[in-house]
Amino acid sequence: MKHPRHQLNDAFLTPVRFSLMAALGNRIEIDFATLKSLLEVEDSALSKATAHLTNLGYVKVTKGTVGSRPRTWVQSTSAGHREFQQHLLALRAITELD
Repeated sequence: MKHPRHQLNDAFLTPVRFSLMAALGNRIEIDFATLKSLLEVEDSALSKATAHLTNLGYVKVTKGTVGSRPRTWVQSTSAGHREFQQHLLALRAITELD
């Protein structure tokens, strides 16, 4: 039997990307400023994490305006949510090894 660590997804191995996916939950859309505050990160770290996950198809970024102010929203994709859930299952399996 293979060790469950082989089921971990490298996309979620950094604390910011892991936290971002956890915050987005099951396809919840959150604006960039709220995510920045929630995750306690700088713009650059959040932008980098978001770009990486977007390139993998795990999150979707939508840009728009609220009034005259630009706004960016981030949402997990179905694939991203599914992959993150698999990653969590692998973490649980690792912690439950005898």
